[in-house]
Amino acid sequence: MKHGKRHRAEVARSLPEWQFKFLSYKALKKKLKLMNPNPNGRHRARAGAQDMGFKQSLNRELDKVNTFYLDKEEDYIIMFRELESRAENLNGNEEMLELQREILDFHSEMVMLLHYSVINFAGLMKIVKKHNKRAGGAVYSSYMRRVLQQPFFSTELLYNLIRGCEAILDGFSPPE
Repeated sequence: MKHGKRHRAEVARSLPEWQFKFLSYKALKKKLKLMNPNPNGRHRARAGAQDMGFKQSLNRELDKVNTFYLDKEEDYIIMFRELESRAENLNGNEEMLELQREILDFHSEMVMLLHYSVINFAGLMKIVKKHNKRAGGAVYSSYMRRVLQQPFFSTELLYNLIRGCEAILDGFSPPE
C-alpha cells in the first residue's frame, strides 16, 4: 500500500466522517485519462474541452478540501478557547483528568488534520504533474504556486493550536 493510501486509511479509520472530504484523486485520474496525449488536428477542440473539464474538476476538489479545512480550523479555535477556559477554572483532580483526556483527543484530531493537509497536497502535486505530462504544458509550476497559497496548505494556525494544547497539558504537570 502506498504511503498516501496508508495515511488516508488511518485518518478515515480514526475519523470516518472525513472519508469523503479528501481530494478525489481517482476521479481526477479518470478525467485525465480521457484526455488525448499531445492532441493535434481535429482532436484539438475535444482535447481542449476535456482539459477544461479536468481543470474545473480540479478546482472543485481544491474548493472542497479548503472548505473542509477552514471549517475544521474554525471549530478548533472555538474548541481550544473552551478547553483553555476550563483549564483556568478547574475544580479538583477528577475534572483535571477528564479535561486532560479531552485535550489529548482534541490534540490527536488536530494532528489528523495536519495529515489531511499533507495527503491532499501530495495528491494535488501528483495529479497536476500527471496532467502536465499528458497535456504537455507548463501547468504544474503555475498551479502549484496557487496551491501553496491555499488555506489547507497554511497550517500555522493549526500548529499554534496544537502547541497551545501542549502548553495547557504542561501546566497540569507538577513543577520539577
